[in-house]
Amino acid sequence: MKSTGKFIISLDFELLWGVRDIQTKSSYGRNILGVWEAVPKMLEIFNKYKVKATWATVGFLFTSSKTEIQSFSPECKPQYSNKNLSPYNGHLDLVAETEEEDKYHFASKLINLIKKYPDQEIATHTFSHYYCLEDGQTKENFKSDIIAAIDIAKKNEIRIKSLVFPRNQFNRDYLEIIKNAGITSYRGNEKTWFYDPTNGQKDNLKRRAIRLMDSYLNISGHNSYKLDEISKEEPFNVPSSRFLRPFSTKLKIAESIRLKRIIKSMTHAAKNGEVYHLWWHPHNFGVYQRENFEFLNRILEHYLMLNKKYGFESLTMNELSNILKQIHK
Repeated sequence: MKSTGKFIISLDFELLWGVRDIQTKSSYGRNILGVWEAVPKMLEIFNKYKVKATWATVGFLFTSSKTEIQSFSPECKPQYSNKNLSPYNGHLDLVAETEEEDKYHFASKLINLIKKYPDQEIATHTFSHYYCLEDGQTKENFKSDIIAAIDIAKKNEIRIKSLVFPRNQFNRDYLEIIKNAGITSYRGNEKTWFYDPTNGQKDNLKRRAIRLMDSYLNISGHNSYKLDEISKEEPFNVPSSRFLRPFSTKLKIAESIRLKRIIKSMTHAAKNGEVYHLWWHPHNFGVYQRENFEFLNRILEHYLMLNKKYGFESLTMNELSNILKQIHK
């Protein structure tokens, strides 16, 4: 019997930790503070459409004080050649003492809210928003970071089963580490050269420009995947299909084209029994919330139609990995 298509949503939940090396509170603070309004809205919309999501959460966000951050931080920290990449090199000095004082770096209250929605999965985005392809860091550093991420989640009664690599810096050499840590799935990259994992220095303007064009024009294809194609080894690679870019005033004239690009690929996946994996950051919805949520509503309305017509099914990354285990046997 032909498999029905699967619809995966993953969210890179990171607050300022995810952009602290390239943005500041003054340049990007509105987007970060807007997450506190956007996350409850997302949860309600997911609940309305019966859509599941995997919230890949930076470990720091589970804490509610600077003391707790320090107590869970591993001794074996990454020594990036670019010192600005490490949150341990001075950035912690900018963090306030408690969550009540600092909505840019703590999110335990939002995590507790997500926990109240049983169809949502809380996964890891590493403990420190760790960069797996940057010069200077090692396997031992990464292992220590992942252990810290699992420990802080465990303290919050969450069992980590899925992972999203920060900046999509997938590193095959680290798969054995996450497998040994009990992680069964991760989000890989689209299978086109301009999505290939790389570090910050090598991710040049040409690659970024083509990825932007690909959000509107079908350059890389549908990027949907057959189950038997991604079920060959554990931990399972659940590759990205499309980054849901936020609303842009400069590109608003092309919003219908951007929507059509996503909807056509979702339909292709539903008709052909394939996996379609959409992802974004909650802070992408931090500003222009009306426009971004209207766009998301149209995507999820289309999902409902595909669900009714073709059995297109919303799953978390962990739920999909459980299906892949059965195929892999």
